[in-house]
Parts: sequence; structure tokens; C-alpha cells
Amino acid sequence: MSLSVSLDVPATGKTNGDNGAARTRQIVDAAYELLDEAGLEGLTIRAVLKRTGLSRRAFYERFVGKDDLVLAVFEQTIRMAVERFDDEVKPLADPLARLRLIVGYIVLGQDALPGASGETSNRRSAALSREHLRLAEARPDELQVAVRPLILLIARHLADGMKAGSVRDYDPQRLAALVYNLVSTTVHMELLAQETARSDAKRKDRLAEEIWEFCRRAIAA
Repeated sequence: MSLSVSLDVPATGKTNGDNGAARTRQIVDAAYELLDEAGLEGLTIRAVLKRTGLSRRAFYERFVGKDDLVLAVFEQTIRMAVERFDDEVKPLADPLARLRLIVGYIVLGQDALPGASGETSNRRSAALSREHLRLAEARPDELQVAVRPLILLIARHLADGMKAGSVRDYDPQRLAALVYNLVSTTVHMELLAQETARSDAKRKDRLAEEIWEFCRRAIAA
């Protein structure tokens, strides 16, 4: 089954109008809350139903199972991130400055937002990192659909850098995929290593700078 990640269309492909879309968003929002509160162990279909007050039938009309729900969470997370990143980099004229900001946001995650709780952020982020690694093997095509908007965003700014002469000439989407894979894999390993610890802002800032410097050297013209 291909990834059904649009929050406007139920995961089964059935359409039930605005009410169906609202219920799908309700389920995904509940999954976010459960991941924040108890990590991956707290995200169960039973817990989602209890949190939302929906019936089991209502859940399965939209998602085949827990994997499809997690993929929908990834899709929403990526889409929201891309919208935020796009807004943040618009004022920057230099493509490399835009890319540096995007890489930094990927590394810092929720900690980049004002008032974020490092402990809560780490719990959900570590859970999603664990699932990202698992789904990369179990559901690679669907996972690629979920992360594609972020890769396309990176590719767009890489292409701008190529036009400006600051990024080496290469296939922008291929280069973007390499950058994303490097950054995401490093972040996953870091998050899992620090899963039970409170987020260390200085450590993450340093990691963001180190990863960006590596990426900059790899993509520089």
C-alpha cells in the first residue's frame, strides 16, 4: 500500500468530506500528544482511541494500522517543517545561508522553537527517529514520499547556489538526498544516544555547526 499521508484524505483512499479530514487530523494530533507524553511505548491504537473518543472502525477507515499512522505523523511533521523553513529563509539572499539555516533547524528540531521543552522534544524526536530507521527498511517507498517535500526544498536552494556559483554543479535532487541522509542519520543517532537525557542546547548547537561545516565543504563549488 502506498503512503496515504494527506490530512485531507483518509488513509484508505475513501473521502468523507470535511468531517473525515477533521477526524484524520484528530487522530494524528492525538499521536503527537502521546509521543510527547510517553514516547513510542505510549503510542498504541487503543491509546489513540481513548484520547480521541473515536471508535476502532473510525480509525481503520483512515489507517490500515499503526505504521500508517506513524507515516502520517512523519508526513505532517515534514510538511509543517518545510512551511516553517521556507518562511524563515525567504529574507536571506545567499543560498548557502539559507541551506545553513535549514540544516540547523533539522538538527535542532523542536529546540529551535521559543519555549520548547527539551525533555518533551527529545522524547518525541527519539521515538520518531527510531521509527524512521525501522520504516526505512520496512516501508522505504512510503517513507520517501513523506520526506520528499524536505528534499525538494533543499534541492531548490542547492539549485540557486549552483546558479550563483557557490554550490558545485550536480543533480540538485541527488545532492539534496545526500545532504538529507547525512543530516538525518547523524541526528537520529544523536537523539537515540540522548533519549533519556534532557536536551543539551549547547551540544546540539555545536552539532549543528559541525554538520553544516561538513555539508558546506561537500557542496561548495
